[in-house]
Amino acid sequence: MQEIISMVSKSLSNMSIWSVVDILVVSYIFYKGYTLIKETRAEQLLKGIVLIGFLIPISYILKLDMLYFILNKTLTIGVLSIVIIFQPEIRRALEHLGRTAFDDISHVNDKKLVDTTINEIVTAVQNLSESRTGALLVLEQSTGLNEVIGAGTLIDANITSNLLENIFVVNTPLHDGATIIRNNRILASGCVLPLTNNVNINKKLGTRHRAAIGLSEVSDALIIIVSEETGTISLAINGKLTRGYDKEKLKMVLSKIIEKRSDKTVKTAREKVSSWIKVKTKH
Repeated sequence: MQEIISMVSKSLSNMSIWSVVDILVVSYIFYKGYTLIKETRAEQLLKGIVLIGFLIPISYILKLDMLYFILNKTLTIGVLSIVIIFQPEIRRALEHLGRTAFDDISHVNDKKLVDTTINEIVTAVQNLSESRTGALLVLEQSTGLNEVIGAGTLIDANITSNLLENIFVVNTPLHDGATIIRNNRILASGCVLPLTNNVNINKKLGTRHRAAIGLSEVSDALIIIVSEETGTISLAINGKLTRGYDKEKLKMVLSKIIEKRSDKTVKTAREKVSSWIKVKTKH
């Protein structure tokens, strides 16, 4: 006990402010990493890895040679397997870093145009809900969706509620896929989205909802879903699905999210311009 106290005291005496910063940064990285895999299949795998890491020293101390050998080899070989198994989560984490680290000035939107776009979208969604017409609308944000768009039919048209409603009319060629909206224009329709692998979602949710959650897990897109069975309006963001929207609630949520994004990019743009001016002045 005395040795432990002595070791702790020695460690504390050697700590500097940078050691504390180092610990806080590493802790934050681990915390953010856990939040990205929380409530996914990767969380269960992580628990298994922690258990193996805990059993290895115990089996060594207790001289359980066979168990130690198996666990040690499993962990060694498992490093490559972990990279493969966690590929969706690693991709999601890197995309999240990319979205927060690099904001483009081109994302700054005209407020009047944004308001018009939101009004047309929520009007179409409300009408589709009342007629119980299934729909899947994707509002692209920072993460590019060219891979998804390439599998659909290019439209590149102005956003109107009439056009959006017409796209999702039952038995028309494009009604069964997703419609992608980029920079206040309808870019493509009939697009196929990746399905979620989350086994914890409601079993009653159909393919349309699972596809929306799947895309929201690997991008920052906003996905609006209208249920064909009930007419319920749902919204998928960052791997989470919320349901029971009406026209006013949907309009409020979309406005807040898009305005927050626009304000952030405007601030980033101003900071970039300011830094360019300072550099130019120094030279």
